[in-house]
Amino acid sequence: MPLLTASRSIWFPVVLLLVAMVSIQTGAALAKTLFPALGAVGVSALRLGLAALLLCAIMRPWRGGWPGLHSCRSLLVYGLALGGMNMLFYQALERVPLGIAVALEFTGPLAVALCSSRRVLDVVWVALVALGLWLLLPVGATQAPIDPLGAAFALAAGGCWALYIIYGRKAGTDHGSRTVALGTVVAALMAMPIGIARLGGELFVPAFLPVALAVAVLSTALPYSLEMVALRRMPSRTFSMLMSLEPAVAAMSGLIFLSERLTPLQWLAVLSIIIAAAGAAQTSRPMTAKRAER
Repeated sequence: MPLLTASRSIWFPVVLLLVAMVSIQTGAALAKTLFPALGAVGVSALRLGLAALLLCAIMRPWRGGWPGLHSCRSLLVYGLALGGMNMLFYQALERVPLGIAVALEFTGPLAVALCSSRRVLDVVWVALVALGLWLLLPVGATQAPIDPLGAAFALAAGGCWALYIIYGRKAGTDHGSRTVALGTVVAALMAMPIGIARLGGELFVPAFLPVALAVAVLSTALPYSLEMVALRRMPSRTFSMLMSLEPAVAAMSGLIFLSERLTPLQWLAVLSIIIAAAGAAQTSRPMTAKRAER
């Protein structure tokens, strides 16, 4: 019986994390169905606005008082990085398949992990990333060339993801469990004016709100809650290694929900980045594993 209990305790957080990854990528696939009507900017703005309302309703971040000026700096950068990451990722998703967009975006947290380590094996992980990028980007010899602007948006989203991790750690120290709610409010305040300027009243057409709300739940509320439970039950390095599966989950979600098929070379590129991410997570110094709400 103790062995069975231990086995359940090991697999429980793993299952939660896998469900969270599937939820996030399902939300991204669902968001893409709104692009013809609202565009990537409109969908990302609406999703961030609804996510901010959801998180504030659930977490009630105002109960701890408002942050001081000094602690606002990291929170502000964290929120702006979160907003920029979401808007750039959705613009990439408008132009390239989901699995490729996530693989390219994943270079951001991968760079953070590599910067925390100084081992010989890092050369191997960097080489694998370079191989993956060479196969995916327009300079590579892929069977189906990737849109250059879409690739640029995905890489820029990865840069924002790296800032999100760095400043999210600082903001989390100052604001604790309120950080995500407060940061999402900052992101929404950045994104909503852009969405309104682009679409006006069309952004709030009632017919689109149920799908947008589902995207906000699947991409934010549900996976964040599941990941917080998983993080408390497993080492951060194990969490990071499992997170390296996300490009593969994204590729499968794109295939199932959007009929996006990758070529063999593109699958090889995604696999190369996955192996590099898992290897970097295994060999890097311990770090807090945090995910962006994509």
